[in-house]
Amino acid sequence: MSARPLLEVDDLTVAYRRGEGWSRVVEGVSFSIAEGEVLGLVGESGCGKSTVALQLLGYRHPALRIERGSVSLRAQALTGLKRSELDNVRGVKVSFVPQNPTTALNPGIRVGAQVAEMLAAHGLSEADLGERFALVGLPGDAAFRRRFPHQLSGGQQQRVCIAMALACHPDVVVLDEPTTGLDVTTQAQIVALLADLRQRLRMSMLYVTHDLALLSQIADRVGVMYAGRLVEIASAEALFRAPRHPYTQGLIASIPQAADVERVGGRPLRGFLRREELPPGCPFQPRCDHARPPCAEQVQPLLDAGEDRAVACWRWSEISVGAAPEPAPSPSLSLAAAAPLIEVDDLSISYGRAPPVVRNVSFTLAEGETLALVGESGSGKSTIARAVSGLLPPSAGGISLRGTPLAPLAHERSREERRLIQLIFQNPDASINPRARIFGSLRRPVAYFFPDAVADSRALIADALTSVRLDTGYQSRFPDELSGGERQRVAIARALLARPALLLCDEVLSALDVSVQANVLTLLRRLKEESRIAMLFISHDLAVVRLVADQIAVLFQGEIMEIGATQDVMAPPFHPYTHALLQAAPKPLQRRAPVSGGPAAAPAAGPARGCVYAARCAWKIGAICDETRPPLRMGDRGAGIRCHHSPEALAERAERHEGADG
Repeated sequence: MSARPLLEVDDLTVAYRRGEGWSRVVEGVSFSIAEGEVLGLVGESGCGKSTVALQLLGYRHPALRIERGSVSLRAQALTGLKRSELDNVRGVKVSFVPQNPTTALNPGIRVGAQVAEMLAAHGLSEADLGERFALVGLPGDAAFRRRFPHQLSGGQQQRVCIAMALACHPDVVVLDEPTTGLDVTTQAQIVALLADLRQRLRMSMLYVTHDLALLSQIADRVGVMYAGRLVEIASAEALFRAPRHPYTQGLIASIPQAADVERVGGRPLRGFLRREELPPGCPFQPRCDHARPPCAEQVQPLLDAGEDRAVACWRWSEISVGAAPEPAPSPSLSLAAAAPLIEVDDLSISYGRAPPVVRNVSFTLAEGETLALVGESGSGKSTIARAVSGLLPPSAGGISLRGTPLAPLAHERSREERRLIQLIFQNPDASINPRARIFGSLRRPVAYFFPDAVADSRALIADALTSVRLDTGYQSRFPDELSGGERQRVAIARALLARPALLLCDEVLSALDVSVQANVLTLLRRLKEESRIAMLFISHDLAVVRLVADQIAVLFQGEIMEIGATQDVMAPPFHPYTHALLQAAPKPLQRRAPVSGGPAAAPAAGPARGCVYAARCAWKIGAICDETRPPLRMGDRGAGIRCHHSPEALAERAERHEGADG
């Protein structure tokens, strides 16, 4: 960009202590951000992007050191500042929006008080509190500000974190995976909000993410990192139109598409990152399909590739842009005739005396089959998985395993029943023991379910780690030495060590970058084919669901809106909510329009008398939607749709909408 740099990072090199020595995790990274510009930083888990981002705030861990380089804001060096000097920078000149608002917000303090604390810390008036909430589309009334974090939706919690970051009108906002784990509709709202704030406030941003499709909607330029180095930097449009570095090409080829039938699936990058075995030259050489002998020995500097682009590859001009990914294999329809593994019959779940959070849900899952539960946060997906696993008792209905009714709670089930059903949680930080080495955590299911195989546990664990694209050397590490994506892969490996018949996958890919997602999805498909493992796959990502699921059930506020074979649910006629989810899914280079609008919608207080989706439905008929619960209608393509519209009317509306977009 032509504007003068507001922030400059020059030759930044950062190392962490590993035992008695130091290991470089960031090496020679340089970039600048102009006023009002959004720079995206993308790369696989563990590539160093979050470490770079935290240096903009002067983060100093006892086991971290800056070996060389600098970070400057308006020509003032931020590296080397004392703690007292950093306090005058953080929040005022540079602020931070974390990945997980649930852990970032204090659960025991009301949200208004938390934002007010930020204002008071920098000498600003609490009278500005309402204005800060309105700025991010939250209600500014006292009643809302008196809520605790757990009384807000995930999207509202993230808006509170953004309000705290903007409290002092900083020059630069650092966003570290701010939409990871949020459903697609909430993601779209947050990205549109950020686009609006950037436009209104001339706000500069460093946006760190592994979601390339989402990044293309908001970033002006994108820097791609691999193994601690910047391998390509270019405008978002140029990068997605014609990526030059082989790694960038592989990342973009890995992006699954929800709405594009011809380009539904990604190709996994070959191999995986082994930091302990990096060559002295290009770090990507062991995985590169275009490598030549000099690549392993010669350090690749960033070379000018035109169009305000730099590429760390001496062969960039010879390498053509990778071909589009192969279409995903069609799910097998023969599974429907197989004997049921799991039957969920008229399941309803309540917390105490509150109205049901899941109502009258029924489905059947055969061996080797995958059913995806799709819907936004609060739709009941995880609640259903917890009931199937025995962590939460149903208030009505039943669950059967191979024709035998299961006890409501896990401790009432046999050890074999517990082994056959394994739950992989969304957040590995809460499900992996932080004080145990990875070997110890993975040895537990072997010792518990297969005591005779304990002597072989190290080999079994090595195989499990390799299957989720982790080096066997990870066995000796602690969880805090792994990135978030690496910890999630450990959680998947732990579940596989029990040799289950059913995997309950609760948003297991939301923390993974696209290249690792593609590898894990390939693994899951292989498990289906070779081991006939069934899966209840919970996700808000329709593109990922399309790759792995045989059936899809779309949930909203605890009720199934649509259910059927994947190819039927993903094609017209759509339930209005299914259509809305598909429209909200991020698509590369489709810019998200800035939306200031009104306050973010709060979750409904209780069940509707009619259709639970009526209040948000763009295709609402009238009073019948508010007063009468719609039937589950079967369309010509075989999907069941809970709507007062006929399947023909829904197909016509979808076609009309597509025509308007075209």
